[in-house]
Amino acid sequence: MAPIVLALCASLTWGLADFFGPLKGRTYGALRVLVYVQLGGLVVIAVVVAIRGKGPADWAALFAIPAAISGTLGLYAYYRGIAVGAISIVAPIAGVSAVVPVVVGIISGERPSSWQLLGMACTLAGVFLAAREPAGTGPRIAAGVGLALLAALGFGWYFPPMHAAGNADPWWASFFFRLTSTTVILTVVAIVRPSLRLPSIQIPILALIGIGDMLGNLLFAAASRGGLVSVTSVLASLYPIVTVILARVLLGERVARSQEAGIGLTLAGVALISAG
Repeated sequence: MAPIVLALCASLTWGLADFFGPLKGRTYGALRVLVYVQLGGLVVIAVVVAIRGKGPADWAALFAIPAAISGTLGLYAYYRGIAVGAISIVAPIAGVSAVVPVVVGIISGERPSSWQLLGMACTLAGVFLAAREPAGTGPRIAAGVGLALLAALGFGWYFPPMHAAGNADPWWASFFFRLTSTTVILTVVAIVRPSLRLPSIQIPILALIGIGDMLGNLLFAAASRGGLVSVTSVLASLYPIVTVILARVLLGERVARSQEAGIGLTLAGVALISAG
């Protein structure tokens, strides 16, 4: 029961961070925002690991490094997708990342239930409907869909290695993840050289968002101890529900009826995969 609760809590914290972070990215730019988001999370997990004063329980925690590379690329695509598209479209499509750990589970010998197979079909149909935006000359691909699919791929390949790392040592897995993700972002910044200047009031806000994102990683890593990758990963992938609700309530986002149906199908698919 504990892994399920922890994975659902990870989904909640990710949903909050993945709503407020990209909103700031719309205003200040994805790369600039991610610098402060990543640093905020890194400082906190570094302090926690230092206070604990224990080395890694198992060096399999280093699997967090490839997880961080994939996850960070997915996060950047997610921020950029929301910068150009509707949150209500981008978030559910990014949630299709839930399919990846299920497929990995199948390859490793697990067998999906009929509910999970139905869930996969729903997510694919939902993505198709959500991605098509009605226009005067006929349907067109909605803005941000391509980036949302890239985000889904990046997030999807985050789960299997991070599950292995968290099962080894959730604290150090979270530290290795955040250290790597911050390094990736700072490397890109060193190459692109964007302006990092922000109003001073925004820096603690972005740091708080980063702490929320880091907490999601830590909760997922902790859920991995005793939980199956095909269960904890998919439950943690329910974060788009939180993000979409916030977009509707706080931003009043509205999309076409056909896209609403696609959003519903996508979220229902993720839920069915989880229930299976």
